[in-house]
Amino acid sequence: MSSNQLDVIIEDDRWNVELDKIDTWPKFVFESSVDFLRQKGLGFDGWKGQSIFITLALSNDEHVQKLNCEFRGKDKPTNVLSFANIDDDAFFDVIGGVDNIELGDIIIALETLDSEAKEQKISLKNHFTHLLVHGILHLFGYDHQEDDEAEEMERIEIEILKKLNISNPYE
Repeated sequence: MSSNQLDVIIEDDRWNVELDKIDTWPKFVFESSVDFLRQKGLGFDGWKGQSIFITLALSNDEHVQKLNCEFRGKDKPTNVLSFANIDDDAFFDVIGGVDNIELGDIIIALETLDSEAKEQKISLKNHFTHLLVHGILHLFGYDHQEDDEAEEMERIEIEILKKLNISNPYE
C-alpha cells in the first residue's frame, strides 16, 4: 500500500452530483500518476521516491477567479490552478532530507470544467481526469511555457491518461 496521500476538499456540493465516484476516482488518478512518474524515473530532479502529499480542492468559478486574480493577475476563472508549497529556489534543499514531500494544492473549477467538456464533446469525468493529471504534473515541476516543455508535459499526460483508458485530449 502506497503512503502517498491526496486530500480532497469539496468546496462546492455540486461536485457530489456532477462527478461519479468523487470519493475514490481522484485518489486513483493521483496514485496512478505518481506511480507512473516513479516507474518511468520522471518527476523532479532529486526525487528519491519519497511519499507525495497533495491537496485537491473541488471548487467553483467564483473562488477560482479570485485566486487567479490574486496570484496570476488574471481576473477570470480558469479550469485548474496549481500552487506549489516549496519555492523553486529552495526545492532541492527541502526534499533532500524528508521522507514525505508536501507538493502543494490543486484547485479545479466546476463550471469551467463542465463548459469545456461540453465544448470538446467529452465526458466531465475524462476532462476532470486530464486536468487533475495536468495539475499534478505542474506540482512535479512540469510546465508549458516553452514549446519543448509543453511537448514533454503533453506526452506524459497522454501516457498517464492512456493507462486510465482515456483518449488523447490533444487530438
